[in-house]
Amino acid sequence: MADLGPCYFVIFGATGNLAARKLLPALYQLEAADRLNTDLRFLAFARRDWTLSEWLGFLKQSIQEHLGDSFDAAVFQRFEARFDYVMGDLNDPQAYKRMMDELSKPRMGVCENMVFYLAIKPSDFLVVIEQLSKIGISRTHGRHRIVVEKPFGEDIASAQELNTKLHRYFDEDQIYRIDHYLGKETVQNLLVFRFANTLIEPIWNRNYIDHVQITVAESEGVGRRAGYYDTAGAMRDMLQNHLMQLLTLVAMEPPAILEADALADEKVKVLRSIRPIPPQGVGEHAYRAQYAAGRVNGKDAPGYLEEPGVAKGSATETFVAAKFYIDNWRWRNVPFYVRTGKRLAENSSLIAIRFRHPPQLLFHDAGAAHIDPNWILLSMQPTECMHIELHAKEPGLGMNTRIVRLNASYRPTQATTMEAYKTLLLDVVEGDRSLFLRFDEVEWAWRVVDPILRDWSRRRDYIATYPAGSWGPREAGRLFEREDQVWRNEI
Repeated sequence: MADLGPCYFVIFGATGNLAARKLLPALYQLEAADRLNTDLRFLAFARRDWTLSEWLGFLKQSIQEHLGDSFDAAVFQRFEARFDYVMGDLNDPQAYKRMMDELSKPRMGVCENMVFYLAIKPSDFLVVIEQLSKIGISRTHGRHRIVVEKPFGEDIASAQELNTKLHRYFDEDQIYRIDHYLGKETVQNLLVFRFANTLIEPIWNRNYIDHVQITVAESEGVGRRAGYYDTAGAMRDMLQNHLMQLLTLVAMEPPAILEADALADEKVKVLRSIRPIPPQGVGEHAYRAQYAAGRVNGKDAPGYLEEPGVAKGSATETFVAAKFYIDNWRWRNVPFYVRTGKRLAENSSLIAIRFRHPPQLLFHDAGAAHIDPNWILLSMQPTECMHIELHAKEPGLGMNTRIVRLNASYRPTQATTMEAYKTLLLDVVEGDRSLFLRFDEVEWAWRVVDPILRDWSRRRDYIATYPAGSWGPREAGRLFEREDQVWRNEI
């Protein structure tokens, strides 16, 4: 039977921060682009005791705040007409019965294909999954899809438990583990850059590459997410999922075909090849810290412990840097340095590939001991571009060299930006799982970072700090193998 797409899209946590900032504006943009089936309806599920009219007021405010001048009243009128609202607590069975009553109204006949989006705390995932099963939402009822936000579990044991519970009620092809970084066009362009250019592939290995750096920096603090973030930290919130996914895309072998399972197979091979970190070696492979008070973008910023909702004396890390080795033929002994943090100098997402020096320095004055290396820089934020640094001759009579920079934007000047969530939500609606995570990817990523988390859990009495507005603690540089390896902060 042909898949006609979902007829209902249910949003759990519809008044939360994630829904307001990302999910609802992205769905509105899909409406504006006429990419939603005319029969598709939305059901907002949240705890606030609101009428439908009050919910629609919140919906309008959220979209106007985040889209500004691109808000279109005519588009919103079409969009709001799709919505219904159910008030209820996630633990209340009666709320799910009210939800089913709403979903069962005879608007379009029997609806056997629904999307359930869990825009809620990870600790509530199992509650919702079990309640859905009690009201008859399972693999025997149509082709329902469930979307799970990261982090998927708190460690490998909880991830396996959550996966087992999910598979009691949903088949693997119904589960969409979402990582919004995989929806970014620059990330997808990384596959094209690597596998569509014969110029690149021959040098993408240990023979030519000195090391790889992956940075995801945020200038914002924890904001209203302290309740979640203080139990998660930067390792669980960012590194275990976003950064590990970027690492696999940089390091993977070309898939046989560009389909979901073929891509996942190659990413899992990378994760399985990452050299295990022994308990006694955690300090040599990972560093954590927490932001203290400072200045960000010219304004005073509080320290993490001063943020509302953060536990007194919390040792939760807001910055983490780590070093990994991939023990396979292509990458043996090439270090991959990854880092992420909050309250850093700017919002920046950058993959930086540094190449080895030539075997002999011919084009510098005698006695010159240093020559700048070649780099390939793939920027996802604040600009989407590829940047290559090469040597050229300096003007004049000598044979010294200078760095020339080749820049290529991924986007034509007049092209509009495709927000990552919009891309992924459209894939959910259309049933395309290529940019979503298979469980063995999640499991092996947890296996990589679990030794670090276990070690840190035993050391909760002290954590280093760094000033807000900086690029993090200087001590993170101790992960580098040589003095000439330094963090690349900017293009």
